[in-house]
Amino acid sequence: MQENRKKRESLLYGVDETPPVYLLIPLAFQQFLTCFGSLFSYPFLIASAICLTNDDVGTSEIINTIVFVVGLSSILQSTFGVRLPIIQGASYAFITPVFVLMVKNKDKCPAFIETANGTLPFEPGSDQHRDIWQSNMNEINGSLMVASLIQIVIGFSGMIGLVIRFIGPLTIAPTISLIGLSLFETSSYKCATHWWIALGTVLLITLFSQYLGSIEIPFFGGTTLKIFSLFPVLMGIILMWIICLILTETGVFPDKKGDWGYLARTDIRSDVIENTAWFRFPYPGQWGTPKVTVAGVVGLFAAIMASMIESVGDYYACARMTGVSSPPGSAVSRGIGMEGITCLLAGAWGCGGGNTSYSGNIGAIGITKVGSRRVVQVAGLIMIILGCVGKFGALFVMLPDSIVGGIFLIIFGMVTAVGISNLQHVDLNSTRNLFIFGFAIFFGLSVPTWVAANPFSVGDDTADDVLNVLCGTNNMVGGLVAFILDNTIPGTLEERGMLLWRKRSDDSDGDWSTYEIPVIQKYLNKSKIVRFIPFCTGFLGDTRDKSTDENYLPSDQPTTGYQDKTKRNDSYLDHVTSSENGVDPSKLNGVENKGYTDDKNKIVTEF
Repeated sequence: MQENRKKRESLLYGVDETPPVYLLIPLAFQQFLTCFGSLFSYPFLIASAICLTNDDVGTSEIINTIVFVVGLSSILQSTFGVRLPIIQGASYAFITPVFVLMVKNKDKCPAFIETANGTLPFEPGSDQHRDIWQSNMNEINGSLMVASLIQIVIGFSGMIGLVIRFIGPLTIAPTISLIGLSLFETSSYKCATHWWIALGTVLLITLFSQYLGSIEIPFFGGTTLKIFSLFPVLMGIILMWIICLILTETGVFPDKKGDWGYLARTDIRSDVIENTAWFRFPYPGQWGTPKVTVAGVVGLFAAIMASMIESVGDYYACARMTGVSSPPGSAVSRGIGMEGITCLLAGAWGCGGGNTSYSGNIGAIGITKVGSRRVVQVAGLIMIILGCVGKFGALFVMLPDSIVGGIFLIIFGMVTAVGISNLQHVDLNSTRNLFIFGFAIFFGLSVPTWVAANPFSVGDDTADDVLNVLCGTNNMVGGLVAFILDNTIPGTLEERGMLLWRKRSDDSDGDWSTYEIPVIQKYLNKSKIVRFIPFCTGFLGDTRDKSTDENYLPSDQPTTGYQDKTKRNDSYLDHVTSSENGVDPSKLNGVENKGYTDDKNKIVTEF
């Protein structure tokens, strides 16, 4: 389509292009910095749930593990998955299920309250302490690995296409928004250690991202970059950290434990740098043998479903941003299946949560005008290397809680807003839609609050755990209610926003070469069996799904029915294989060739 061509022409480097090394490395590092705020904050969010609090070395090890796995996952997704420049990172959708799942173990968490003689029951970070939180992590990770197997099946079998047909903006909006809304208590708790520092962090990030975001700074290579909009979180952290350091060294912050302002000091966790090894290679099973519970699998799969919905939307957004055809069903299926594999790896390595695609990094493509897949792959390599540097994770553990709280206010606010933004496709003048969204949000907040105070007790421990996890997970409750109401209450597709929502998959110029599986695609093209493999480019369903949509018109040629559409669209595979076998592509299925010839004189046809 013309819009895609214009978008490609506006990019400095397209998906299949590689920038020179002097630009490739800084651009890749920038992709890491864009998502690092979300990566390092995840362990802080689940710390109290898994009894990790006060084990600074353990927290730094988890940070390194997450960074390592995110790097590995991003390489796999961009190379073998959906093959778009997408970063796979820790998903906040897993936080609430983790908290609900760990409620039954809460009494095992050490209180670290001094006894009468002034001593602690045992030291933070001691072997006894590590045994407790590692046992909790093993339950989360084992359940995550099993839940991820279901995602792998849904993805590679092509079932994700069937699921997405019934999920629209009115289901997605409350599902994602409740992820952010459910975490306001965690943000408030961190900010309460020093509200002025937290608000100062918010002020700086807001200043850099919103007020100074359009300012371009000269960069080597003759280019300019909007530095403030690219790294607002990093710059806000560094500047507020320096302010806290000055206030600590000048004695403004008290040095007496328990006094207001003490927790804003920069030296209360300084020993973590000394106690952390320079190099530590994260490895599968590092916290022990994973354990599986039914409640854990059910609860974490609910989070996986929310992450899958978010990722599918990101695939189309990334395709539009990079000017390539919208991903066919086979590429979406492969992307979701690969995301399941990355969740499996996250569980094996012990991240305490699964992965999803990061929309913030997609936004960075629009700013830098660099949509190269190679940039993400090198970014993944950088993260793998940094994940092995122990001091790297320890550095962020030293951040005062109030700075972390300020970051949470920004991040969770954005998560909530991103969810609500899906309503742009919906008719908000419809009382039907207002009812569904409003009720889903309020119900998704109310029921888990009640369950937390009144846990289920039906006489069976497994049933109790499953019910508590399902009914205690905000986005699961709200999303399920929205899904049921949106698919049962009468309403037109236009009113529900489904027409505009589905239209995102129609933005295709027929060139799906971006999504071809590397190395083996040319061999697959020689066999018609590829038509029946749901995750291979050339899958019969890639065109058939569009042909059955009465609102879809793939080209400007007139159609007379389903069979005409099928003939005209009869698969990417026929065009490639027929041109290789000497058949005149201009007469193939009656389609006029609108393609181009590459260096091997193979004609690739737009259809």
